[in-house]
Order: sequence, then C-alpha cells, then structure tokens
Amino acid sequence: MTTTPTTAVSRADRYTWGMDVLLQVDGEAGQRIVDTLADVSPELGHQVVAWAFGDMYARPELVARERQLVTLGVLTALGGCEIELDVHINAALNVGLTPVEISEALLHSAVYCGMPRAINATLVAKKVFAERGLLPVSNIA
Repeated sequence: MTTTPTTAVSRADRYTWGMDVLLQVDGEAGQRIVDTLADVSPELGHQVVAWAFGDMYARPELVARERQLVTLGVLTALGGCEIELDVHINAALNVGLTPVEISEALLHSAVYCGMPRAINATLVAKKVFAERGLLPVSNIA
C-alpha cells in the first residue's frame, strides 16, 4: 500500500485517495457499505472513505496485514459487529492473511474478550471461508 499523499488536502482529494485505499483493502465489499449508507447518511459514507481509509488505513507505520489483525481483534472484542467482520475478514484475505492466521487471531481474541465473542467472529470467518472455498481450516496445535 502506498503512503498518504502530502498534497491531498481538499475534501474531494481525501475521498478520492480514501476510495483508492478502500478498494485495495476491501474491494467490492467496502464499496457496498458506502453505497448502503448513501441514502441514509452519505456523510458517514464519506467519512468511512476519507477518514478511515484515506487518513487512517493509509498511514505507513503498520502494513495492511497488521491493520487487519488489529481490526479483527477489535471487532471481535466489541461484539455485534458481524457485518464489519464479514467485510474485514475478506479484507484480511485480500491483503495476504491466511485462513489459519485469521482463525488463530480470533482464537487468541477469546483470551481477552471471551468465548462467545470469539465464537461469533469465528462463525463469520467460517461463512467467508466457505464463500471463498477455503474450508476446512486447521489450526490445531
């Protein structure tokens, strides 16, 4: 992933830059979230693109794989984030994480946020892996 352009200062530039990053990371799933928000809160959709992806995801201090691991852990801990987990498990695969690495990250989350949330997140991962023909996954030590 490239770094944030130093010349992107306008609202339109930040959106364009963010959309490039969003499409690299989330692909069509990210675009669908923005499209879904268009008739209820287009400003929230704009902020997802411009701020979350254009400003935050594009920062060079963490690579995309690391950002997705953090994102999966946080969404798992929050609970009730199945839609976002679906998007970000796909994104994690898009940026090079393997199904085993994703399963292991969700397993590790159980230590800090509890079994119910880790199980819910893992079942979302199972759905994504099935859709992408990546089952079965084995992370037995």
